[in-house]
Amino acid sequence: MKKTIGYVLLVLSFVPWGLIAVLPFLELSKTEIAGATTILIVTAEVTFVAAIALLGKEAWAHIKARFKAKK
Repeated sequence: MKKTIGYVLLVLSFVPWGLIAVLPFLELSKTEIAGATTILIVTAEVTFVAAIALLGKEAWAHIKARFKAKK
């Protein structure tokens, strides 16, 4: 159950980044866009860290290896 929640949180941590891309097309002031962007970035990071905490060291090592391989 813990791993399932971890994977769900990992996927959900990418949703705020997509929402940030949509913000300029909404009828919001620059101040509202800046505030929403800040909240979405913090939300994405907290969700990602929570997912890694639930998935464990093996998942973190796998993610790091994927990014190191692309360099």
